[in-house]
Amino acid sequence: MIECSHLSTGYGKYTILEDLSVTFEKGKLTGIVGVNGCGKSTLLKTILGILPATSGEILLDGTPLSAMSRPQISQKLAYLAQGKGIPDMTVFQMVLHGRFPHLHYPQTYSDHDRELARQALERVGIPHLAEESLTKLSGGMRQTAHIAMALAQNTDYILLDEPTTFLDVGHQLALLTLLRSLAQEGKGILAVMHDLPLAFAYSDEIVLMDGKRVIAKTAPAALASSPLLRETFGVTLRHLTKENRYFIET
Repeated sequence: MIECSHLSTGYGKYTILEDLSVTFEKGKLTGIVGVNGCGKSTLLKTILGILPATSGEILLDGTPLSAMSRPQISQKLAYLAQGKGIPDMTVFQMVLHGRFPHLHYPQTYSDHDRELARQALERVGIPHLAEESLTKLSGGMRQTAHIAMALAQNTDYILLDEPTTFLDVGHQLALLTLLRSLAQEGKGILAVMHDLPLAFAYSDEIVLMDGKRVIAKTAPAALASSPLLRETFGVTLRHLTKENRYFIET
């Protein structure tokens, strides 16, 4: 479990998160939603230790983040940022980089590391792209390769910042289906999402942020009918229960 307790942080004199408390469990896909600038990306970066907390505490499976080294954190948490660059390397080379937090002196990849990278490519369904250059892939396939790298990292949690941005509808659905299956296999998936119907349809729970804090953490169907959604976004969501689909209503 990831436990954030009375967390505050920001950039210089600007406070982005203030007295925020929330938990994230393994075995769930948690969609994190909120208006622009409410601190969704900042929350992920603080959990990862990229941005230091100014107050409060984060526990990773009971261990304080402040007591963990960077390699120890990277063995627990994988991160897919938005706006990633496109490195000039093959898909397999990038996926293999997921094993870097587990390397020991002299920090060379072993046969075991390479096998885990191959298994990750199989898991996401792109073993045939192993020797392809990332620069030649579509946005959807590059995002799938990044998921494979996170799987090769072999962490308990995967944190993603707007993973469906710039993907066509088909790749969005394929990616979210994959993330949901990974959660069902026991991983904790935290995904910042801006598309409310998709977030609500695929998430096991929704964390709603506003005013520098978490204001709700509940099942999607319960939040869809809550006045909090309209107060935050100015919309409600209509839930078609049989198909588990959501539609925005203004």
